[in-house]
Amino acid sequence: MATDTLAINTIRTLAPDVVQKANSGHPGAPMGCAPMAHVLFSRFISANPQNPHWINRDRFVLSNGHGCVLQYVMLHLLGYDLSMEDLQSFRQVGSKTPGHPEANHGTPGIEVTTGPLGQGIASAVGLAIAEAHLAAEFNQPGFDLVDNYTYCILGDGCMQEGVQAEAASLAGHLQLGKLIALYDDNHIQIDGDTALGFTENVRLRYESYGWHVQFVENGDSDIAALTNAIEAAKKVTDKPSLIQVRTTIGYGSKNEGEEKVHGAPLGEPDIAQVKTKFGFSPDQKFNVPQQVYDFYGKVAAKGKDAEAQWNQLFDRYAAQFPQLAADFKRRLAKKLPDNIKDLLPTYKPSDPPVATRKLSETVLNKIAPQLPELIGGSADLTGSNLTRWKGAEDFQPPSTKLGSYKGRYIRFGVREHAMAAICNGISAYGALIPFGATFFNFISYALGAVRLSALSKHHVLYIMTHDSIGLGEDGPTHQPIETLACMRAMPNILNFRPADGNEVSGSYLVSLEAHDRPSVLILTRQNLPQLAGSSIEAVRKGAYVLEDAPNPSVILVATGSEVSLAVDTAAQLASENIAARVVSMPCWELFEEQSVEYQQSVFLDGVPVVSIEAMSTFGWQKWAHLTCGIDTFGASGPYKDLYKKFGLVPDVIAAKAKKLIAFYKDRKPENKIQRI
Repeated sequence: MATDTLAINTIRTLAPDVVQKANSGHPGAPMGCAPMAHVLFSRFISANPQNPHWINRDRFVLSNGHGCVLQYVMLHLLGYDLSMEDLQSFRQVGSKTPGHPEANHGTPGIEVTTGPLGQGIASAVGLAIAEAHLAAEFNQPGFDLVDNYTYCILGDGCMQEGVQAEAASLAGHLQLGKLIALYDDNHIQIDGDTALGFTENVRLRYESYGWHVQFVENGDSDIAALTNAIEAAKKVTDKPSLIQVRTTIGYGSKNEGEEKVHGAPLGEPDIAQVKTKFGFSPDQKFNVPQQVYDFYGKVAAKGKDAEAQWNQLFDRYAAQFPQLAADFKRRLAKKLPDNIKDLLPTYKPSDPPVATRKLSETVLNKIAPQLPELIGGSADLTGSNLTRWKGAEDFQPPSTKLGSYKGRYIRFGVREHAMAAICNGISAYGALIPFGATFFNFISYALGAVRLSALSKHHVLYIMTHDSIGLGEDGPTHQPIETLACMRAMPNILNFRPADGNEVSGSYLVSLEAHDRPSVLILTRQNLPQLAGSSIEAVRKGAYVLEDAPNPSVILVATGSEVSLAVDTAAQLASENIAARVVSMPCWELFEEQSVEYQQSVFLDGVPVVSIEAMSTFGWQKWAHLTCGIDTFGASGPYKDLYKKFGLVPDVIAAKAKKLIAFYKDRKPENKIQRI
C-alpha cells in the first residue's frame, strides 16, 4: 500500500476508534477530511512539533471544530506532546483532547478555539492579518523573518454562519494572499442534506468577496488534485484562496454520506468493516503502522530543521538590525515597554469635565506611538468611538493607496462579530495586542467571539463607548441595559467602567497588563467631572473608597458616570447631617479577586450599601442592600432628562438611602462580604 494511502486510511480507522471509546463525538468529518489533512500536513504546513510556539510556523485552524479528532490524530502522528493515551482519553475530564479544540488549555498545536461554527475561519483571518502586518513591520531585504501561511478547513455549517461571511468579506478586501481555506463540501449537516436550506453557490459568493476560488471534485482520494490546488493557491499572492473540496462524510462507513455518521459513534460492527475495507485488522484498536509513524516523523524533522534555519536567520537579523530584533523579542515575551505607565495622563479635580470616550482617545494618542504592538480599529464608528490616534496609518493593501500592511488601524466595517473573532486570531498569533471598538450595546452582536476571547485567554481590548442611557436621543435600541450584567456573568474577562480620567488611564494600564484575559472598557458619550480621590493605581483594586466620612450611616457604591452622582448624593445627605461613604467600583472582577480583609475595609460591616448604576440592577445584590438602576428598556431624549425620568438624580437616591438607613435602624445589615 502506498504511504499516502496508508496514512489516510490510518486516520480513517483511528478516528472512529477514538470516538467509539469515548462513546461520544463526531467521526464523519475526520474520515471525510483525512485526505485534505494528510496533504496539508505532509506537503505544506511547516511547523516544529517540539516547539509548537515557534513564531514563524504555518498556522492550521480546524473551523469545523466538532471534527477535532482529525486534528488530535494529526498532532499525535506528527509527534506533538499528544500521546495515544491522550487520544484514548478523548472527551474525558481533564484530558488534553476535549470535545472541541481549545487554545491555551494544554493541547499543543491548537492555535485558536473552535467549535462554535464560523469562529475558526474568522479567527484565521485574524492570524493572516497578524502575519501580513508583522511581515511589513519587521522584514528587511534578505530577511523574511515573518513569512508563514494560515491554512483553514471549514465545513458547510461554517459557511452558513454570519461571522464567516463578515470575516471572509473583509479578508477579500484586505487581499490576504497567505490565507488558504479548504471547504469540506460534504452536503451534510445535522438535519440532513444541505439541500434542505443551503443551496447558494459558495464559489460565486467568495469570488464576489475577492477570493481566488478553485474546486476539487474528488476530495475522497484525489491526492494530486488537492496538492495541485494548494500549490496554485500559494501562487496567488494578492487574494485569499478558497478550495471547495467535494467529500463524503464518514467515508468508508456503511452509512457514509449520511447525517448518521456526523455526531455519533459508528458502532463496533461498522468500525470493523471500515478497517477491513481499508486493509486493517478489524480486531486491532488504535492501530498506527510503524510506516505511518516513520513517515510523519520525517515531516516533523523537516519542521525542526526549518525552525533551526529560522533561528540562524534571526541571529543574523539581530546582528544587522539590533533594535528591531530587541523589539520583536520583547513583544514575543509579552513585555510592555518600561515607560508605559509614565505615558498615561493624570487629572486633577480642577480639570474640566470630559467624556470618558474622549479621555480614552487621549490615552490612545499617548500610548499608541510608543506601543507598536497595539493594533485594531472600529466597526465603522471611528468618529464616535474616537479610537484612531493622531498619525495612525490604516491597515490596507498597498494597491488601494488607502494605507499599507504596516498600518495599525483596521477598518472593520459594520462587522462586530467578525471584528471580535479577528481580534482573537491576531492575539493568538503573538507579538500584537488587538482592540476592537463599537457602541457598548453592540457588543451583543459580537458575544460569540468575545466569549471565546475569555475562554481562550486572549489578550484583546474591547473599547465600548455610548455606555448607557447617557447616550441620550438615540433611544432604547442603542442604550445598553442588560449588557453589563451579561458581561459580568462571563468568566475570565475584565469589565471596566471608569468614572473619570484617572480611572480611564488605570483601566487601560490594567488591561494592557492582563495578558491572559480580555478586557472591556465601557465609556460614556456625556462629559463627566474629574473626581477628588481617584487615581490610576486605585483601579487595580477594582473598588476603593473615593470619598469618606467619619462613622458613615450608608455607603454609596457606583460605577462610571454614576460615581459623580454618588458624590453629589453624599453631599446632599451631608447637608442633612447624614454621613455617607462613596465607593467607586470601576471593575467588579478585580474587586472580587481582592482579599476578604480588603473587601471589608471598603464595605464596612454593619453599614448598609446602596448601589447606583444606569444599567440593570441584576447582580448588585451581591454587594448592596438597595439597588438603584434601570430594569426596563431606556427611552429617547436628552440624557439629563432621562436620568430624571429613571430616578438617577441626587434627591431621589438620597431619599432611598434615608429609607434604607431607617430600615436598618434597629437591625444589623447582613454582611455581604462574609460568604460560605
